[in-house]
Amino acid sequence: MAEWRVTVDRSRCMGSGICTAMAGTHFLMDGERSRPAAERVPPGETVLDAADSCPAGAITVTTADGEVVGPRD
Repeated sequence: MAEWRVTVDRSRCMGSGICTAMAGTHFLMDGERSRPAAERVPPGETVLDAADSCPAGAITVTTADGEVVGPRD
């Protein structure tokens, strides 16, 4: 099974917690900022929805080949 890589740019993250509310299995609050619960995740809409909803655009989801799949336009 292919996996996606999830990153959070902590310098851009504003700590809104939307990602943890939408995809709590994929994101955790670490102090006042979010971070991925795991660097690699199975592909799924939940993690993409969280990336799409991040008000700071701090979440990036890529394939193993480096193709950006989230956030979506």
